[in-house]
Amino acid sequence: MIEPLVANDAGLNDTLIILTHGAGANMRHEFMSTVAAGLSQTGARVVRFNFPYMRANAIDGKRRPPDRAPKLIADYALQLSILKQHFKPRKIYLVGKSMGGRMSALLAGSIEVDGVVCLGYPFIPLNGGEPRLEPIEQSLAPILVIQGERDKFGHKGLVDTWPVMGSVQLTWLTDGDHSFKPRKSSGTSLEANLAQAITRIATFISQ
Repeated sequence: MIEPLVANDAGLNDTLIILTHGAGANMRHEFMSTVAAGLSQTGARVVRFNFPYMRANAIDGKRRPPDRAPKLIADYALQLSILKQHFKPRKIYLVGKSMGGRMSALLAGSIEVDGVVCLGYPFIPLNGGEPRLEPIEQSLAPILVIQGERDKFGHKGLVDTWPVMGSVQLTWLTDGDHSFKPRKSSGTSLEANLAQAITRIATFISQ
């Protein structure tokens, strides 16, 4: 299922933003809806879709783990192909939350797009292992990573020490966790961090 969201009906075929969800929440999660609505105000066409396991979850209500990366990437490439044929955009940006950002960077290693935005990139596997840097290293498109300073998958003071990050644009959100939510004592709010993220993405796609 593909769900388009546009600001209005005119002049929107120029730029297409495909917004992909993370491992545990589907395309209609509040985070996804907020980001989609904000990005639609840029005048771009914003489209969301559910990966196969989330489409299955919606049918029978049973929670499933994410599909393996090859299946996710194959489905992502198919969705992109359909959208390109339908909308015929001049520019295409892949924007993904967590797992969706990783899949976006992976896809950009083999398919030409204008840019990739990773929202809370899952650098460090929680079960241990090496940082997931290969998708970023091999992407053929410019990458913007927007990361919460306290993200357990890759926090400030760690991520910014890796040499590969010198080749991407990196924006830190004040005291944000993996969902960009700060602590009450931080002096900021989730709403402010999301607004900053949306503004940063808008700047990235206008460059």
